[in-house]
Amino acid sequence: MKNVSVTTFIHTIFAIALIVLGATFYYLLSAGEEQRKLSQINRYKIIADHFLTEESFTRNKPAYKKLLQNYHLKPVDLEKVKKEIEASGKTIFSGRSVYGTVRVFQTKENYYILVERYDYTVMLHDMRPKGYIYELILTIATILGILLLFMYAMVLRKLYPLRKLHRQIEQFAAGDLDVKIDERGDDEIGKIARSFDKAIRHIKQLMSSKNLFMRNIMHELKTPITKGRIIVETIDDPMAKKVLTNAFERMNELISDLAEVERITMYNFAPQKRDTTLSEVIKRTERVLMTDPAKYELHYDDRPLHTDVKLLALVLKNLMDNGIKYSPDHHVRLVSVGNRVEVRSVGEPLKEDLSFYTEPFSQEEKRSHGFGLGLYIVANILEKLGYGFRYRYDKAKGENVFEVIID
Repeated sequence: MKNVSVTTFIHTIFAIALIVLGATFYYLLSAGEEQRKLSQINRYKIIADHFLTEESFTRNKPAYKKLLQNYHLKPVDLEKVKKEIEASGKTIFSGRSVYGTVRVFQTKENYYILVERYDYTVMLHDMRPKGYIYELILTIATILGILLLFMYAMVLRKLYPLRKLHRQIEQFAAGDLDVKIDERGDDEIGKIARSFDKAIRHIKQLMSSKNLFMRNIMHELKTPITKGRIIVETIDDPMAKKVLTNAFERMNELISDLAEVERITMYNFAPQKRDTTLSEVIKRTERVLMTDPAKYELHYDDRPLHTDVKLLALVLKNLMDNGIKYSPDHHVRLVSVGNRVEVRSVGEPLKEDLSFYTEPFSQEEKRSHGFGLGLYIVANILEKLGYGFRYRYDKAKGENVFEVIID
């Protein structure tokens, strides 16, 4: 039951309770009805025995009147009830002796006893108070059923704010930072809703501050970098010029990576997927890689894809760029195998799990290139695209293999 929702659990509990209640009262009604019928037949047997066992039993004797009184019987005109019996009556008991016969008729609302003796004939109306056990049980069952349904409706009504809160949280998780949770109840659900609304407002403020900070710092860094690169061009010393150019290029690369990280990690960021081919993606990868074609090999089949060309090209560019930078021979191979695209480069196996390198600014050791954002960007993009990302080491070829699984 751990994975069953609260609403489904409540539906189940109340359904079971209603079934058990219905079954219990059905059993009571059935058992009570059978007991009532048996008691009624025994009563009519006793009445018949009184009428049919005594030869001298007549309507003029006190014993006859006492019998009518004890058993709540009332003589009625035979002709008056004859039509009622013929229309809806049925015989439920009959007795016979040498003195005559007794028959009991049941109509829709009454019971009649016809006594036919050799000395007289009489129709008796059974006036005994009806047993109300059946009606009582049915009334109690109805009241309890209505009460159970009322409680069920009240519980669902109480849970409605929770369902509404769940939908609003899903909106927030989908990137809608403007969602407003307006539940103002004083119960636990209302308190949770208000706390979550405060958290959303706080997160929104933090994100706005972060975005403003990132934009300002990147803008402020771009200006001195541009000025510095212009000044570097005036330096005559080739060695100094190269060192300074590389420094400014690395700073520029960091700013570009930070801008890309900010873009793809936004809540409202969504890939722009369209029908394309792997060939188009790899051609774009080559354009953004901007390196000597001798440093990489491409072996792929031109399979159709439905993806964001720019993002997938950026993924492959970062993986190939890492392979070129960090492999001893500064060479990388891109190979497509089924639904996978592998980026292979010669080198020592990674010392940590892949998850270590997909964290921002994580590096195994101090490198001369990069800032530890490449695989972080790759992992985030692939998560947005819904693709898998794996790493393995090919011992036979001594290659690090990064796999992009395109489902």
